[in-house]
Amino acid sequence: MESPIMKNLTILTLTGLLLGCLLAGCGSDSDSQANTQTEQHQPESQHSEETEQHTEEAGQHNEESGQHAREVHLTEQQEGNLGIKVETLSEGSASSTISRPASVGYDLDQIAKVGPRIEAKVVKVIKDLGDRVKQDEPIALMSSVGLGKAKAEYIRLRTELKAEKAHYEREKSLYEQEISSRAEMLQAEAHYQEAKAAYNAAAESLRLYGLSKVDVQNIEAGSDQPLSHFYLTSPLNGVIQERDISPGQTISPSETPIHVANLSKMWVMIDAYEQDIRYLDKGQQVSLSVRSIPGQTFEGKTDWVSYSLEKQTRTMPVRAVVENPNRKLRAGMFGTARISTGKERNIAMIPIDAVQTIEGEQVVFVPGKKDDSYKPVEVMLGSENEGYVEIASGLKPGQQAVIAGAFDLKSALTAQGRNASHGH
Repeated sequence: MESPIMKNLTILTLTGLLLGCLLAGCGSDSDSQANTQTEQHQPESQHSEETEQHTEEAGQHNEESGQHAREVHLTEQQEGNLGIKVETLSEGSASSTISRPASVGYDLDQIAKVGPRIEAKVVKVIKDLGDRVKQDEPIALMSSVGLGKAKAEYIRLRTELKAEKAHYEREKSLYEQEISSRAEMLQAEAHYQEAKAAYNAAAESLRLYGLSKVDVQNIEAGSDQPLSHFYLTSPLNGVIQERDISPGQTISPSETPIHVANLSKMWVMIDAYEQDIRYLDKGQQVSLSVRSIPGQTFEGKTDWVSYSLEKQTRTMPVRAVVENPNRKLRAGMFGTARISTGKERNIAMIPIDAVQTIEGEQVVFVPGKKDDSYKPVEVMLGSENEGYVEIASGLKPGQQAVIAGAFDLKSALTAQGRNASHGH
């Protein structure tokens, strides 16, 4: 049987435990309520600061993602598996021949724009498009009322000149025989000189209207050819390249409806690069090949090097005059011009396989900011030489570039872009 002392101890122990539990429970409820009240009375500004902080962090993350969107990140193992090799680009000695894109155009010094020098109506078109013409050969028969009047005046003055000349010679002879006075001889001479001046002025007016010296001398009254008629003639040997006239059409002196082109030589406009400036000069040999005439080249020389670059393409125009045997070259053709500079050029060279095409741009991969990253850089290429290609712009000697494994980096970058687009 349990003693009274032990019973009392047990009761006291249980009572203490019960009180402890009650005190603990009350304390927990108080703390919970206090925390709740604290949260409810927390200032709104603190909430705003936390929201802004989260937004700023998200923006920084997005910005970093954009910066690295065109970068490829690899592990050391991936680099080894892909065989990525980076080297510093050094100056290479390229060929002394510069190959650049070119286009063919007319030699503007050999283009004649033909039109009347006085208002006239077209009577007959003698030469059509594509017809060959020789210098001074008729192209079209024209009729001009104004020219007819000028010819009639010229005939009158020529007749008057003959009469005054005969009168002067007679008076001179009489004066020498002492039959006529000196005053009469001098007066006859004055009239003769006046008629001669008027005649020469009329002849020169006809020359200004486009008539040749022979045409003027052949003007005769009563001819089967009306005085109003004249010919438009070609000022050079060539081909009728443009014709914008038809019978009955009236042409003003400001119009040049017929174009004659001498196609024995053509202009070739070459798009050189800024790096080519120090190697180019007038008088250098040029060999042109065009896509539409395979297996044939056309030879010529440079005759102009521009002093300014094109703003959009950053290329420098160079012009060459090229021989055009059998008129095979046509304006508007595209091809490649090879300029023999006679100078060895030191320029950055890279293996052809290191150049990749991404979204229509020719790029070379270079190391990124981090050790495990690579990014593409757009480049402009020059001539190829034994497996290497010139880097005309985009990278310079002394910069690092990926010379092996570029195709794998392109594949990884493309896959990375697809994954990013699917993720969004």
